[in-house]
Amino acid sequence: MSDDTSAPRVLDRIGWPVRTDRLTLRPAGPDDADAVWEYRRLEPVARWLTDLPDDAAAFRARFAEPGRLATAVLVEHDASVIGDLMVRVEDAWAQTEVAAAARGVQAELGWVFDPAAQGHGYATEAVRELLRLCFAELGLRRVTALCFADNEPSWRLMERVGMRREAYNVADSLHRSGQWLDGLGYALLAEEWKSA
Repeated sequence: MSDDTSAPRVLDRIGWPVRTDRLTLRPAGPDDADAVWEYRRLEPVARWLTDLPDDAAAFRARFAEPGRLATAVLVEHDASVIGDLMVRVEDAWAQTEVAAAARGVQAELGWVFDPAAQGHGYATEAVRELLRLCFAELGLRRVTALCFADNEPSWRLMERVGMRREAYNVADSLHRSGQWLDGLGYALLAEEWKSA
């Protein structure tokens, strides 16, 4: 896998900000931490997040780390932050002789949205545009996304935007509750996106 330090060069190839019918997507900056913390700290959101700092100060410090900012894209509606997206460009697995051709050809995607903005199709609109950016602008060949199987809104979003379920893993993910939960893996290839 590529390390996060390669991500700024990749995402910098996009002409930001990017606008859809109702939304603006732009790279996150350190000053965006408080707006993002407001919805990430909410229990219905926080229960599914990989990392949840204890307080706003700890979140601000983590949010401002260069590796994290390099992969973070904000979603705005009417100039207010309503969500954040992750685009982590990675190397595909390859045999040694062809490894160079597998560098930086895929991405893991992620998303978090403010519950107050849900139910309006904003997440679908934002993730569809994110897929377009990955395939049409960055020239990636494959994108993936993961979630807990119990996080139904997330996997339903993956399906709405045309991603295909590739894995259902039983009790493979330890949740902060102490329970082992099932996990899901979705993916989409460039050719699938083009033909959709």
